[in-house]
Formats: sequence, C-alpha cells, structure tokens
Amino acid sequence: MPHQPSSQPRLSRNSDTEDIVTLLAPRLAYFAGVARTEHVTRAAQELQVPQSTLSRALVRLEQDLGVDLFARHGRTVSLTPAGRTFLTSVERALAEVGKAAESVRADADPDSGKVAFGFLHTMGSETVPGLIRAFRADHPRIRFSLVQNYGEAMIERLRAGDLDLCLTSPVPDAPDLVARRLDEQRLRLVVPDDHRLATRKRVRLAETADESFVTLEPGYGLRRITDDLCQEAGFKPRIAFEGEEAETLRGLVAAGLGVALLPPPAVPRPGVVELTVTGQRAVREIGVAWLDGHPDTPPVAAFKRFLLSRKGNLLQQSGAPGQSGGPSSPSGGSPLLL
Repeated sequence: MPHQPSSQPRLSRNSDTEDIVTLLAPRLAYFAGVARTEHVTRAAQELQVPQSTLSRALVRLEQDLGVDLFARHGRTVSLTPAGRTFLTSVERALAEVGKAAESVRADADPDSGKVAFGFLHTMGSETVPGLIRAFRADHPRIRFSLVQNYGEAMIERLRAGDLDLCLTSPVPDAPDLVARRLDEQRLRLVVPDDHRLATRKRVRLAETADESFVTLEPGYGLRRITDDLCQEAGFKPRIAFEGEEAETLRGLVAAGLGVALLPPPAVPRPGVVELTVTGQRAVREIGVAWLDGHPDTPPVAAFKRFLLSRKGNLLQQSGAPGQSGGPSSPSGGSPLLL
C-alpha cells in the first residue's frame, strides 16, 4: 500500500479543528479496522468496502495528518508509535459515537423511547403526573425527561431543541411554533382569611384597586394575565411581593402580605379564602406547543396525540371551584387533576 501523491494540500498545523474533524471523521472507522486486523484485505472484507477504497482512505488520512500511522510489510501492516497513540483516541471516539447512536435510537424507539416534556410549575403536583399515568397505561415503557419552568423559558428551550412539547400559558402565537389550546382554568382572588372580603363568595376585581398584590415575577404568563385583568378593571396593581411559585404566593397571602390572582391549588391552603372573580373573564388558557416543522419520534408523536385528545378535559374537576365549569366556594377545594 504505497503512498500516492495527492494534488490536494494536506492540512496545515493552523487548520481549524472543525476542518480537521470534517476531513478525518469518515476515515476513522477504516483506520481502526485496519489497525485491528493488521491486514488491509481482511479489513476491507470486514468493513464491506473495496480494498482500493480502503487503501486510498488510509493514504489520505496519513497525508492529512502529516504522519505515518502504519509500517507496511507486504500485504500486512503494523502500527507505528504515532499510529498506536492515534488508535487509542480513535477507539474512544468511535465508542462515544456508538453510544450516542444507540442513545438516540433508544430515545426514538416506539415502545421505550423518550419524550422531553416541559410544563408550568402550577401543573407539576397533580396535572402532569396524572397525564403521564394515563398515557403510560397504553405505553408503559415510554420514558420522560420532565422540565418545570415558566412559559417564556420553556418556549426558549423548545426553540433550542431541549424540549419536544410543553404545556404553557398563555398559549403562544409565533410563526415558528405550533400551539393548540387544550383547556382553561378560572383564576380566583386569594385573600387572607381575616381580610375584609373574606366573608364574600364573589368579588369584582375593581374592588381590589387599593389592595397590595403578591404576584409572579415579570416573564411569567400568570403575571401578564394578572396585569391585563387589573388594567381591564381600571387600575394598575400595586405589587408588594414578586415570586416564582404559586404556592409561595399563597403563603404570603396567608401571612397577610397582600392578595393574589391564582389558579386552584392542588391542596387547600389554610389561612386563605379563594373568591370567584365576577364581571370579567378571569381565566388562563392552557395549551400545548411544539416547534413547527420539527420531526417527531414515534414516542413524541404518540404523546402529542394523547395530549390533543384531552382537549377540554385536561383539567378534570372534582367539585373544586375555579376549574372549568366548577361551582364556587369561599374556601376553595382540591381539584382532581389528570
């Protein structure tokens, strides 16, 4: 296997790493195969490529590297010291590629693949566990990578390819996304149990214009909805505290630090009263979103079909106020969420 002159220049020592990888990567398996057998003909048979193709690839590999990887002995070859050094890293790299290939194939397996699923913090205690339990009744081996975050952060991760699907609110409207409305939650005004409004069952939001509000931080969908509803009621809310989690806000309300507009709790919180808001449509819409044009693996496609089938029934009621169509109560209750 003598060296053949090439009209193409070999890589310089200043070549970018990306250029080196692009040129070398297709030949690494050929190099490892010949190094393993120490015989070009046998390696060509194992790799199922013409011997001439294999020989040319190895010559080009050595030319591009600028070093001899093999010592030639007729039809057999042996590694040079540089070849042995190179082989150690090549075998490690090929093993990593093999693991990566196996991993992505496993994630795409229709029966045991993986879904990267994002959802709002407020849906983590009841809704999402119930959804996954119902889905896995028919797909028991499908795995989930779960991410809890606020809406804008999840959309960013969706665009970055970190998530396959996300449940979010408000339902996004962007040209690069596909979004489907699935359900809605009534928002309730949460007040301390010794508040002047605590004996009421219903309240107009305009009656709280002079109250201090505790809300989620800017960037959260629920914060945007709160600001919009207050503006619709004729006032700008006076924000006393901002947080990142709805149940923390309920705790602040229970401590007498303000009032809040919140979706129903998974478990009733002592120290607060939850009132139905009248005069306005105080709801938040829940939807599922995914990246437009992004191909679905079979498990993602199956879970997407399942979520879309729950339209209008994503948040199932159990006599809890504030849920879609549920009755009202001053003290709230625990919703039965899927």
